[in-house]
Amino acid sequence: SARVVITDSGGGEAEDLREILTSNGWTNVSVLDGGIHSWVEEGHELYSGVNVPSKLFGELVERHYETPHVSATELDQWINEKRPLTILDSRTEREFQRMSIPTGRSCPGGELVHRAFDLVDQATTIVVNCAGRTRSILGAESLVRAGVPSRVIALENGTMGWELADLTLDHGKAVTAPAPTPTGRTQASAAAMKVAERFNVERISRATVESWGADQSRTLHLFDVRTPDEYERGHLPDFRNAPGGQLVQATDEYVITRGARIVLADDDFTRATMTASWLLEMGWETYVLEGGISDGPFESGDNELPLNSPQVVLPYDPGDVHIARQAMQEYLDWEVALVDQYDRDDLAQFTSNGWA
Repeated sequence: SARVVITDSGGGEAEDLREILTSNGWTNVSVLDGGIHSWVEEGHELYSGVNVPSKLFGELVERHYETPHVSATELDQWINEKRPLTILDSRTEREFQRMSIPTGRSCPGGELVHRAFDLVDQATTIVVNCAGRTRSILGAESLVRAGVPSRVIALENGTMGWELADLTLDHGKAVTAPAPTPTGRTQASAAAMKVAERFNVERISRATVESWGADQSRTLHLFDVRTPDEYERGHLPDFRNAPGGQLVQATDEYVITRGARIVLADDDFTRATMTASWLLEMGWETYVLEGGISDGPFESGDNELPLNSPQVVLPYDPGDVHIARQAMQEYLDWEVALVDQYDRDDLAQFTSNGWA
């Protein structure tokens, strides 16, 4: 079974949890001697917050690929000047409906390349936003690596930055980038093929998946990276729904076991390939299912994993704007500062031979 190491701050919670796990059949459970205090005393970095691996990775992507960005005030000026813009919000549709950039459209991160080729041309600038930073950076770079024929930039600090700049957000909108046309789908698939070659995204057969599923020495995660609606209408048995953009930005919520194998499925390889390219750069052993979901058999229903990201639940409270804005600024400062911690951390590394 997978090795489990539990830590606490010295209050005894780790020992309590070990008893619970062992009583439920876990056999390889340890408690870190001295907890987080001993970790710090040994000179190691201690990180705070959730989704830290993905948030940090997003910041490193911006640094490595030099992701272009635009400030909220400058984008507001572009909108007022009626420049040719396509603003794509890479958060979930639920988050978009809660608050959004004026003139923006919902296009969750895993859908960006899948849908973008019908929305762009060389005269149009694409601006990708999220609530803060990670999904806009990864979304913009996804479009860049797919070779969309437009200038692509990320909105610096997302809807939080918009709010902090004293600009007005829309609320309750339900404007979504449409599903791709046959032509757009073909263009996206061709782009994904090139990405697969560049990042060595490997496809595997169902027979291999079945063999891995029987391997008791390795954890196997099977994810369907399409939208929740598509997933509910029909999906392969044992594949859980993890829309691509959400999976990359919250790996610690979806993939618990370090060293696990990950297999992704969709209907035309575009979304699975783009998602896999990022997971591979994060150091995850990731594959795409050959044939995707095309041959079934199918099950229906929803088992999307819940997300607890503060970007999802951060309150918008017009009755106490000062406190809400202070929380937003603190969150953004925390996210940017992760890079400084990473640079000090001798143990943190996403891959053994990559740039992160």
